[in-house]
Amino acid sequence: MRFVAQYPMPATGGLSAEQLPADIAAYAKAAEDAGFDGVAFTEHPAPSRKWMEGGGHSSLDPYAAMSYVAAVTTRIRLVSFLVVLPYRNPMLTAKSAISVDVLSGGRLTLTCGTGYLRSEFGALGVDFDERNELFDEALEVLSLAWADPDGVAYQGRHFAAKEQSYRPAPIQPRAPIWVGGNSAIAKSRVARYGVGWAPMLADATVASTSRTPAITSVEDLAAHIRDLHERVAAEGRDPASIDVCGGDGEAGSVLNHAGARFEAERSLDWIGRMAEIGVNWINTGASSSDPARNRDALAAFGEQVIAKVGEPR
Repeated sequence: MRFVAQYPMPATGGLSAEQLPADIAAYAKAAEDAGFDGVAFTEHPAPSRKWMEGGGHSSLDPYAAMSYVAAVTTRIRLVSFLVVLPYRNPMLTAKSAISVDVLSGGRLTLTCGTGYLRSEFGALGVDFDERNELFDEALEVLSLAWADPDGVAYQGRHFAAKEQSYRPAPIQPRAPIWVGGNSAIAKSRVARYGVGWAPMLADATVASTSRTPAITSVEDLAAHIRDLHERVAAEGRDPASIDVCGGDGEAGSVLNHAGARFEAERSLDWIGRMAEIGVNWINTGASSSDPARNRDALAAFGEQVIAKVGEPR
């Protein structure tokens, strides 16, 4: 099993702009030292005040954050969890993603979603109802840019490219795309373009808010993974080559907002159940409002959990 430590912007939103860079660097280095395999940043470039007041959170530009972390770490992967592909022209997305891949020595994982905040789409001048078409265009362009950085040619519904160059070329040989979402179309996108799937185990209310079908149990997720593998095989690809990243689920985060520590045995039991159905990554993290406690929690998780079930290095 491998582990992603999500950077806790909701909890650390109280830090000043001057304090944030040092905390991000310290959190990423603590995660790397603890044995985590990735550190993740989400994005919301223009959320509404209503969403923020209703439990939303601030964010950094994920490409800037991942590049910053690349400079202060040596091994850990830089993970977007997740970026909304329809928000940007895919040529710009490809350039940003390849830049992070180059600057990190090939450590980028680009987890992507279609997005769900209609007001944010409006603020960015993007048609919410076209988000699926825009998402598919972006996947196509990202795959082409990785395959041939010297001459991307694309004729799409929203734009055309003749032979656009993407030099410098990326380090990784295939676009490191994880597709987020629980729908059949998300799994088909993984099968065609991705190297991983990031489903969300959530009840109907949470899933509805995120505009994705609900997956409410481990057994339900197992059925979805079997379906994913069938779709991957139908594309002539090896299902074993596809990562599946699950959440920490019933085990809770490493350290939650209230400051309650994780229970190692409960976490190990949950991770074991996830591994049995084909999950090979867990997205978790420490989300206390106390940065020092977050780093201590990551270290403890490394000693009590990752050391027992993590991938050998």
